[in-house]
Amino acid sequence: MTLYQRAIALSLQAHPDSTEEQDEALFQEQIRQATEASKADIPQGGPAPTTSTFLSERAQLEKERRERQKKLRKVQDLPKSDEEEAGPSVKRQRVLSSASGVGSPHAVTSAVHPSSKLNSSKAPFFWDGEWRPTAALGVEPRRDGRPTFRLSEVLGNKGEIAFAILSTFALDLPWIYSLFDPSVPVIMVSQPDSSGKASVKNALPNWIKTTPFLKGGYGCMHMKFMLIFYKTGRLRVVVSTANLIPYDWRDIENAVWLQDLSPLSRHATFDGQDNESFPYVMKRVLDNVNVAPALSVMLKQDHPNLPIRTTEDICTRWDWTKVKVNLVPSIAGKHEGWPNVILTGHARLMKAVRNIGLQAGKGSREKNLELDYQGSSIGSYTTQWVNEFYHSAKGESAEDWLDKSKSRREKLPYPVQLKVLFPTLTTVQSSQHGERGGGNLFCKRSQWEARKFPRQLFHDSRSKAGNTLMHTKMIVSIISPKSIKRPTPEVINVDTESEDDHNDPEVINTNVGWAYLGSHNFTPSAWGTLSGSAFNPVMNIRNYELGIVFPLKDMAEVNKLACYERPPRKYSPADSPWIADESIYFRSHSSS
Repeated sequence: MTLYQRAIALSLQAHPDSTEEQDEALFQEQIRQATEASKADIPQGGPAPTTSTFLSERAQLEKERRERQKKLRKVQDLPKSDEEEAGPSVKRQRVLSSASGVGSPHAVTSAVHPSSKLNSSKAPFFWDGEWRPTAALGVEPRRDGRPTFRLSEVLGNKGEIAFAILSTFALDLPWIYSLFDPSVPVIMVSQPDSSGKASVKNALPNWIKTTPFLKGGYGCMHMKFMLIFYKTGRLRVVVSTANLIPYDWRDIENAVWLQDLSPLSRHATFDGQDNESFPYVMKRVLDNVNVAPALSVMLKQDHPNLPIRTTEDICTRWDWTKVKVNLVPSIAGKHEGWPNVILTGHARLMKAVRNIGLQAGKGSREKNLELDYQGSSIGSYTTQWVNEFYHSAKGESAEDWLDKSKSRREKLPYPVQLKVLFPTLTTVQSSQHGERGGGNLFCKRSQWEARKFPRQLFHDSRSKAGNTLMHTKMIVSIISPKSIKRPTPEVINVDTESEDDHNDPEVINTNVGWAYLGSHNFTPSAWGTLSGSAFNPVMNIRNYELGIVFPLKDMAEVNKLACYERPPRKYSPADSPWIADESIYFRSHSSS
């Protein structure tokens, strides 16, 4: 079990003499027995269990979970949870992998906030797209006054949902299942087992779980997105930084972008040559994470009238003309040749930056690029990889990068314009849940103390919401002429170069920068590593990731968009990063 799983499952421990893995294994075995009939491999067929049978057994399992949680809280001398205070007669959302161990009495309340109305028929629509931070208990309303999204608002009226495709890394399946009408068909994309094999299985009544291939079981299916199809014909597209677990929607800040699309009166013609537009990139994502076979199985079972019959239908049945963001995926695996490399990882980020006309340029046209990268997991860095990523973030050709000799690339200094945001130990300790709330923020001591690790780039991560930690992955970039350090809210002319001809006339762009929001942390596993030559490039990526890129028109928008306090404070010599496995709340599990 990973440290992340331990952090969000402390409440599952039976008693102090048993390990969390033992208790979790027992609990998962009970779940397996309750859903055995529906867990068969799809090719074997067989009817799914009835909803009433499954939920009656789930009720018994939930009762046993509450008893384990009550014992644990007595052992740890924690206050009673809201659930215990209210008694068993109070109906609540199931919180199976919650972070009740954070020590806050609010930490075990429903992830769907009481003020949310899941079944409200007056839920707003977002035809032009909208991004917001998620609401977090303890900092609502936010200090900066920004509106937030709750999961109930993202899903909308559950009685109006006809079908959904969801994707997450960490998953509390019974909990997210409880937020949907049991009759609604759902395809759930998630992490494969340790074998890394692609699979399609029945998971719950009307739910199919599908997993993509991961070579040797290494890497993560880390994408977090939703496609929600409503009975009215509307489609809602969601890209977020939050896993489908209560903790991510309740106790820590995340972020969500979503947009509503209306159905076309007449289906469009599928264009198999389109590699750039949002729906065609989305189709490619669905195909790579194994949605197509799951969709085929669901159609053959009890749902012949789904809103889509193939992944191509995503491209042809809805009006995408108002979607202005660029979709940036990372697809796990080895990608060879420019036609393939340009579709994924940081090479795709480079293409997205070019698509919005914000290439930083080079030579006499080169602009300053200041980059803030807020994330929740720190990687192992080399100057070569960090400069490789920075080169793509500038919108500069990966071909130019590979044209440089390997020895020259290895000797480049770290780019001083890059700021890596990660909370200090002091910031985590002083946050509302203290160290117990930092179990899903990752940095290793061996990384931090490596001889050439870029400690000089690190800045403290502090939310503008208030005293909460952030699981948000966000890049904020600012492009300015070399003559000034940082752009002002006035219009700035930013030139771009043609991808094929560096001698093209200057193109005027009035935006001051761009932003990224999604699942990518600042790691080579997420963004990929380039090798090979300018004639035959190779991109190796370990994870499946997904995010969006969009322009920022002025500094007012930059400051409004950033989820963190700007400018971020640089680490002092006395600062240490938060390292979860050195905390008393997590290191005790290291040998179990």
